[in-house]
Amino acid sequence: MKRVILTAVVFLAVAACKTNPFTGRSTLNFYPNSQIFPMAFAQYDQFLNENKVITGTSDAKMIEKVGQRIATAAERWLDANGYPGYLKDYKWEYNLVNDETVNAWCMPGGKIVFYTGILPITQTETGVAVVMGHEVAHALADHGAQRMSAGMLQQIGAVAGNVAIKDPQKRNTFNQAYGLGSTVGVMLPFSRGHETEADRIGLQIMAIAGYNPDEAANLWRRMKAKSGGQAPPEFMSTHPSNDTRINNLTAWAPAAKQEAAKFGVTSFK
Repeated sequence: MKRVILTAVVFLAVAACKTNPFTGRSTLNFYPNSQIFPMAFAQYDQFLNENKVITGTSDAKMIEKVGQRIATAAERWLDANGYPGYLKDYKWEYNLVNDETVNAWCMPGGKIVFYTGILPITQTETGVAVVMGHEVAHALADHGAQRMSAGMLQQIGAVAGNVAIKDPQKRNTFNQAYGLGSTVGVMLPFSRGHETEADRIGLQIMAIAGYNPDEAANLWRRMKAKSGGQAPPEFMSTHPSNDTRINNLTAWAPAAKQEAAKFGVTSFK
């Protein structure tokens, strides 16, 4: 049984590699777009049916405008870098939802929601572009499918341990140690890595779309002020700390402008 599980893990890990076009690195992904997109689209429609979608307002129109510009910028970059047709199965949709939660998200396949609660933090169209670029980057880099794939491996590891360890007391000790170790040592760093990657990709895309990447660090300064500096230690969080993000975004902004210049974009909102 142990050998079967190990063989399955190795097979999945080798067979499910996919290249991230923005980094050139192979990533773990068991879920093709043909499988995950229909699920995401159905969940998105259900979410919209169960929440208050705002339409026709200046804010709702701004969300759609920024989203379209970010999507176009992403497609320009992908086409220019050898990935034509990468977005062919995406069905972009941008909605503003009445909810005071400070959040926004993009599902696999380009289904985007902004909550009204994040608008006081974004403040401007460029601020919206910072968030939009980050969330779209998650979808472009298949981060959702990668998290699901990593979760599957985590579960397989737990099953393998429980099969291998016959003594109930030792099995209980293993489960406690494995749960904490695999979460703090693997899953949380994995998630923080995705957030950092999305920050960098999003900065580049927003610059190509004509938005000033210098504003990304300012947005996170506002986010830090909103939180009052209250946050768990970075190693216990799914996200990098506000200070880490501010420092990273400040350092990456000049390179994002240089990338935008390749597409003839030299002035920014």
